[in-house]
Amino acid sequence: MNSADKIKILFLAADPSDAARLRIGEELREIRERLQLAKERDKFVLESRESVRPGDISQAIFDVEPQIVHFSGHGTGTGELCFEDLLGKYQPVKSEALAALFELVADRINCVLLNACDSEAQAKAIAEHIPFVIGMNKAIGDKAAIAFAVGFYKALAAGQTIDKAYKFGCVEIRLQGISEHLTPVLHTKQSPVSQVTEIQQIVSNKTMTINPRQKQRLQQQLETLQAEWNLRHKKLTRIQEALAIETSVTIKFQLEQQRHDEEAQLESLANELDKIEQILQ
Repeated sequence: MNSADKIKILFLAADPSDAARLRIGEELREIRERLQLAKERDKFVLESRESVRPGDISQAIFDVEPQIVHFSGHGTGTGELCFEDLLGKYQPVKSEALAALFELVADRINCVLLNACDSEAQAKAIAEHIPFVIGMNKAIGDKAAIAFAVGFYKALAAGQTIDKAYKFGCVEIRLQGISEHLTPVLHTKQSPVSQVTEIQQIVSNKTMTINPRQKQRLQQQLETLQAEWNLRHKKLTRIQEALAIETSVTIKFQLEQQRHDEEAQLESLANELDKIEQILQ
């Protein structure tokens, strides 16, 4: 299989000398072994970069052109990820900085896995641009982090979708007898449709009557949401048609994730449309 047709995983590791040591080498080895043992092992390429400094991140993405970026290292309680400086010491990077980087490469990356303590704030920021981002909502131990990675990539290499592979990763933690399966959190790319506070207030207060101005606003929102639903439905149809004829593994993988994302967005839009229609009846 041509390397251009393979799903590329970029494993970024940082373990500063002035921070608690991590079992990053074991994590990388376990992921590599699971991919090599998989039935569809020829579809995946795993590239790694160790002792990563902030300036190395974009270079690695340019060099590897991955669909999945995996970071293994430290996170802080203030929502920063820890990379290394020129001396191998601790150098934190703020969530908005990494989010800005991933915004620029959002056309090529489908998933980011932040296997680091307290990385959920980073995951939320990156999920504004990347379809699937996994972070940790508190500190996570080495054993749990490795177990999650093993379960995640084992499922992914078996043909599971990213959201399903995430669930397998959480289950793998439980199978190892570790009580940290609720620590990994999956964030999906935010819908451009904002939460309609007025609708929620009306639905929660069933005795509330709507005035003509509210009715007009709701009708406008209904038309806007319906137009977006129609556009997304057409996009989903095009994606499904492309999937039916596509032969490249890499492109099929990207299309599968796009299809899943569009289906989730359509379901969310449909729920909002139902709420408005019920109010307007």
